[in-house]
Amino acid sequence: MSGIFTKSMARNIFYGGTVFFFLLLVALTFDTERELPNRDNRHNITPEVAAGKHIWETRNCLGCHTLLGEGAYFAPELGNVYKRRGPEFIKAWMMSQPTGAPGRRQMPNFHLTDEELDQIVAFLKYTSEINTANWPPNIEG
Repeated sequence: MSGIFTKSMARNIFYGGTVFFFLLLVALTFDTERELPNRDNRHNITPEVAAGKHIWETRNCLGCHTLLGEGAYFAPELGNVYKRRGPEFIKAWMMSQPTGAPGRRQMPNFHLTDEELDQIVAFLKYTSEINTANWPPNIEG
């Protein structure tokens, strides 16, 4: 090799890299399209789950919590809270807020009815059943 980087060498590297990464994109797209139908759980959406999602959105829960990695990092991840704590704990926790513990972040009390609590729990149960390819790697999120 002469030690001089010519225009034709740069062009060949550019075209070779372009072809390589284009083929990589095609392969990853094909793999994603093949794998996604196996991970789909849209058939589990019930009216109760949809109502729970509406409560989640109207109370701006993403303003403090993350759900499957999306949202704010002020409060705990809730994508797997149903598996970690269970439905009764979630209801009791939401009804007992704010705890008034000094030095701790406080969640507001949204004064949800029993039906609304059941709906938000149904939504959190639904999110805990989404196939996230084992992410997060530990149960505590």
